[in-house]
Amino acid sequence: MAKVSFSADIEKFGQKGEKTGWTYIEVPVDIAKQLSPANKKSFRVKGSLDAIKIKGMALIPMGEGNFILPLKADIRKLLKKSKGDTLSLKLEIDREEYHLNELMMECMQDDQTALTNFTKLPRSHQNYYSKYIDSAKTDATKAKRIAQVVKAMHYNWTYAEMLRESRSAAYDG
Repeated sequence: MAKVSFSADIEKFGQKGEKTGWTYIEVPVDIAKQLSPANKKSFRVKGSLDAIKIKGMALIPMGEGNFILPLKADIRKLLKKSKGDTLSLKLEIDREEYHLNELMMECMQDDQTALTNFTKLPRSHQNYYSKYIDSAKTDATKAKRIAQVVKAMHYNWTYAEMLRESRSAAYDG
């Protein structure tokens, strides 16, 4: 199994559609090819970012063979790093399959429209919604997020549309 080690600067998108505001590491085509030759789709990696162990993180294709590794706030906080800082990465393909949040899937069963829309999504997008729920620290937050995701799937909203709607609802209430 191929393993790669490299350093990269943390970057942040300005206006970039659904990726607006994302913080990420760019993985150049030559490194991505070492991990998964001829692959042009998203795939999962494990390894380390500096001394922080990671697993199940997605490399997302950005065109011309380059990929990005999004860095969520919790990872950046652990790293104590932000845009412009340099990270040392050690990566390999993570072949362990991710399982969707069971409670989310049970709730989807109650709304056939939501379930149908959810199952039409690519697996990587399904995982993203599920991980949004899994990352909640309390049961109350998990329940709130499950309700958000089911509602978003019912109305066929994107992840960004779901977050915008939940923010505007919080201001309305």
